[in-house]
Amino acid sequence: MITASIVTYKHRFDQIETLVYSIIKNDIISKLFVIDNSPFNNLQKEIGENNKIDYIFMGSNKGFGAAHNIAIQKSIDTGSNYHFIINPDIFFNEDIITPLIEYMKQHQNVGMLMPKILYPSGATQYLPKILPTPLNLILRKFKRPKTLYSQFIEKYELRIASENTIYNAPILSGCFTLLNLKAIKEIGAYDERFFMYFEDFDLSRRIHEKYKTIYYPLVSVYHGYEGGANKKFQLFLIFVVSAIKYFNKWGWIFDNSRRRVNKKVLIRHSF
Repeated sequence: MITASIVTYKHRFDQIETLVYSIIKNDIISKLFVIDNSPFNNLQKEIGENNKIDYIFMGSNKGFGAAHNIAIQKSIDTGSNYHFIINPDIFFNEDIITPLIEYMKQHQNVGMLMPKILYPSGATQYLPKILPTPLNLILRKFKRPKTLYSQFIEKYELRIASENTIYNAPILSGCFTLLNLKAIKEIGAYDERFFMYFEDFDLSRRIHEKYKTIYYPLVSVYHGYEGGANKKFQLFLIFVVSAIKYFNKWGWIFDNSRRRVNKKVLIRHSF
């Protein structure tokens, strides 16, 4: 059994309609959970009745991870083996679900899988990463000084990796990921202390400690990346708070696991 979930917040159905039907028309998907963090349930009426969609109204914004955790637990309770986490601003034109599932079935040591993520223009979003340091986040956010930034970003976002190479990356983005629920039952789902931002870093890192977290660029989806933390001060504050929580949990300067994992990844890619 294979399931999926989308978390919405004040979305109209026409904003997610293409994505919803791209998911449920695939016979592999048994159930799509739409977790609505909005203060009103207008979306429920617009979705209507569909036996493949389970609409869950939260009534308030519980956060990205907390909302997806509801769907993950329901999926586990119903016997699902694999679960897709999908942002509402994702879209795809081909069947990318089947090859991802087939790869994970053939590689049971994979706990998390992410396809290539593209901007709507078709340009690649470099979302696999090594484990970040506080300085990494500052450099990536402000892109200064330019010389240091250009050297750093090649390593941090693993940009030098061959374009169509499948590889094990310690950080995968939460905008579109396939979870092996066997790994989730062992390791746990999203840490709900992260309201938004870094919950995907944390989960990916925890899974990477015991399973492979694979970037699979042979199929791709489009992501309407907004970069909200760069545009809205409130979101930037949430980003900073989540970053503090992340480094409080894993370590700021002294993080031996980070050093070991990153060294292994960078050697593999000949940095």
